[in-house]
Amino acid sequence: MPPEPTRIPARSLRQAMDWSLVLISQGIGAEIQSANPEHPTWGLLVSAQDYQNAVAAIRQYRIENRGWWQREIFRPGLLFDWGSLAWIILLVLFFWLDARIGLRAAGVMDATAVAHGQWWRIFTSIWLHADLAHLAANAALGWVVLGLTMGQIGTGPGLLAAYLAGAAGNVIALGLSAHATTSLGASGMVMACVGILASHSLALQRGSQFSKKELVTGLSAGLMLFVLVGLSPGSYVQAHLGGFASGLGLGAFLAFLPSLAGKTWIDSGCGLVFTLLVLLPWWLALSK
Repeated sequence: MPPEPTRIPARSLRQAMDWSLVLISQGIGAEIQSANPEHPTWGLLVSAQDYQNAVAAIRQYRIENRGWWQREIFRPGLLFDWGSLAWIILLVLFFWLDARIGLRAAGVMDATAVAHGQWWRIFTSIWLHADLAHLAANAALGWVVLGLTMGQIGTGPGLLAAYLAGAAGNVIALGLSAHATTSLGASGMVMACVGILASHSLALQRGSQFSKKELVTGLSAGLMLFVLVGLSPGSYVQAHLGGFASGLGLGAFLAFLPSLAGKTWIDSGCGLVFTLLVLLPWWLALSK
């Protein structure tokens, strides 16, 4: 009997169709397999003898069609988005503005002020830092995990998802704090990226024979990084926990949507929403 065909999981019908055309152009036959209870993602079925060539062709297609700012690191298929450097520049800009004109009083996370309707502080506080060491710590780790997040789910969607999860982490921190507190910093957003990577990148592997092993490994790695960094002495643990939990939930949700990466209109739309969620809260903070 001929060997059973091998399955290559895809994130959406569109991706499966694109990959099937790539394989056809290389003379490799492929059958599109729809999502079903046994395999909850779309996929391609190729003969066992063509599997390695099919994977290599798909990998080369992805390399040739990614953005110039995205590069593979560590292993094939793992993309790093250098657009995360723009986020670092924004952090530095706000740090400089705070030193020059004083933004802290207007933008710091203040539980009492938020309770009285100043919701914008859950966003503005992300851009403020206590000192240069605080900024450097968040920028260094944030550059890496945000770059991986943006490479995984798309430049615009990754940036917006991390920002929203970081803001949600501030909200959760309010509920976890026993007393009225003030806080500032991007560490909640950084921990949100860790949560997104731990859940989303692994959920994309569902349907493959290694999905359970990858799931346990990835979640364990994310949890370990959270414990090592998010629970460090002197840090605002509630915000870190809130950001990590928000990232886990949002990453898992996004994993069940069609792939958002590489779509210009989605990148532009998410970038516009992100820009509005930076400018509007600060406009409200400085105008009050």
